[in-house]
Amino acid sequence: MSYLVLARKYRPRNFSQMVGQEHVVKALANALTQQRLHHAYLFTGTRGIGKTTVSRILAKSLNCVGADGQGGITATPCDVCPACTAIDAGRFADYVELDAASNRGVDEVQGLLEQAVYKPVQGRFKVFMIDEVHMLTNTAFNAMLKTLEEPPEYLKFVLATTDPQKVPVTVLSRCLQFNLRPMAPEVIGQHLAQVLAVESIAAEAQALRLIAHAARGSMRDALSLTDQAIAFGGGALQEEAVRQMLGSADRAHVFALVDALVQGDGQRVVQTTEALRVQGLSAAATLQDMVAVLQGVATAQVAPDAALLAGQSEPDATEMLRLAQAMPADEVQLLYSICLHGIEELGLAPDEYAALTMVLLRLLAFKPAAAGAEKKKLKPAEVVEACTPEAPSPSLQPPRTRASEPAAHAAPAPAPEHTSSPSPAPSSAPAPTRPAPPVRDAARAPEASHAPAPGDLRLPVRAPEDLMEKPAQTLVQPAQAATQTMSVPVRDLPQGDEPAAGAAGLAPTPEGDAWHALVQQLVAQQKIGALVRELALQSQLVARDGGHWHLRVENASLNQATTRERLRQALQEAGQASQISVEVGTVSDSPARRKAAAEVARQQRAEAIVHGDPQVQRLVREFGARIVPGSIRLA
Repeated sequence: MSYLVLARKYRPRNFSQMVGQEHVVKALANALTQQRLHHAYLFTGTRGIGKTTVSRILAKSLNCVGADGQGGITATPCDVCPACTAIDAGRFADYVELDAASNRGVDEVQGLLEQAVYKPVQGRFKVFMIDEVHMLTNTAFNAMLKTLEEPPEYLKFVLATTDPQKVPVTVLSRCLQFNLRPMAPEVIGQHLAQVLAVESIAAEAQALRLIAHAARGSMRDALSLTDQAIAFGGGALQEEAVRQMLGSADRAHVFALVDALVQGDGQRVVQTTEALRVQGLSAAATLQDMVAVLQGVATAQVAPDAALLAGQSEPDATEMLRLAQAMPADEVQLLYSICLHGIEELGLAPDEYAALTMVLLRLLAFKPAAAGAEKKKLKPAEVVEACTPEAPSPSLQPPRTRASEPAAHAAPAPAPEHTSSPSPAPSSAPAPTRPAPPVRDAARAPEASHAPAPGDLRLPVRAPEDLMEKPAQTLVQPAQAATQTMSVPVRDLPQGDEPAAGAAGLAPTPEGDAWHALVQQLVAQQKIGALVRELALQSQLVARDGGHWHLRVENASLNQATTRERLRQALQEAGQASQISVEVGTVSDSPARRKAAAEVARQQRAEAIVHGDPQVQRLVREFGARIVPGSIRLA
């Protein structure tokens, strides 16, 4: 006797044997019990989840006559009557299956519909089952619309498709639609265990879990993979053999990769990837396993007790709990997202393992720790802002919001009472009306305290009634006084902290003038480029010992042998140095810092010109205009 594959041998023969489709079974069983039968059914869902099986069970339920030959329509076919056995054997004359993938034309559909005029030969109903119905042509669909809408009372249509979006709405509206869902890996694993127990085949639980996940929700695929695994393992299912058959990486390799990424060990990542390549394991399966592990880690971070209930083995769940404690939540989410998108990029690369290596290196390049390092670099600028001359803190904040403007307009009302001592009124009242100048007023507060206030501020010369009638002019005068003496880089902080930090860290040296001029000359003549130019711009000339020059750079990644040699050759061709040595350390005078300082100075001059422009002052005075912080840009 020929061998019958597991997918056919264990095909369900009644609704009670159906697995994972309880919502469909319940609806059909109730309809059969109550005799509320529709004339057309549409079953949708992915491959291998029971669409054809449900159709055959439904046909048996409609035509079953019971073991005694006296039965009627039932939700529990007997499987022993002539109708049931004939449908199971595929030789029931009144049950017709049409494969629309190979019979998609109007002629095939018309040939099927011609049989509809004849009453059943053997059973109670005729059942026409059209599989992959979405493959029919538009003409074929149009040919069956009338019969599908008003079939004879003895005719039932059963349509099945994996792509209901391609079925015309005119057909969908004539059918009772049931969506069969993909099965959970746990459900598939339990069913496989029952099948193998009946077959008396030993199987490891981890091997069944691998097959259940590889089936992607399809029971037929799971049974086919089980057949293949039995043949591959010589009559037994072992985890190692199933992994080798599926080409999936051992979870130990996956956890090793995640550990290396957490520790930032790039060499270990590359070595593990190369080991996976040598073993011939699938790169896509490796990334999919990493996605599953990271999902488990994220779950363990918010619900540690749920990790053991997420379909994972106990060792894997323990590792996920360990990683959940070692990894920040944002890093887990970042790694998950990059791995998920990396799966789609594998097909774009000529070598999938080259793409896998790049995806893993991308995980290292975008670690959240790098962002934290940048934030730490910004702290010196924050210190500069905190070390500016003391000023009342409210004067720095109200200009950022519009809620403080009404208070600013209300403040000039008591101004005439303080005309004899003008310094308190202008310094307190006008400041909140302008977004940017109050920062300069706060910076100059100590300076204003040393100057004779009545001589500097000429505002109260005007009559009190003029001040009440034109409050806008009163508010603008302090801005004019402030713009005339604007200095210090506090105004430049909102535009970016890097130039300010570069200017603050510049300490000119005698060797720096010559080195800056020489680097500018080499760059203009295009003698150096790329990394060599960056090394020259970021380095400081510490000393010159004849033809041997000593340089210092802060970024150790620029201090490479090839880069140093190219810079030495450029200096030798310029007749400057025959040997150079580069050390890593603090740099206080480099061409890049000088350039940053020059940019800061240019920015300050540009802002001073704009604030001192008569037209700008007139707009501020007459229309209450303001200069948006950071909007003054150098060309």
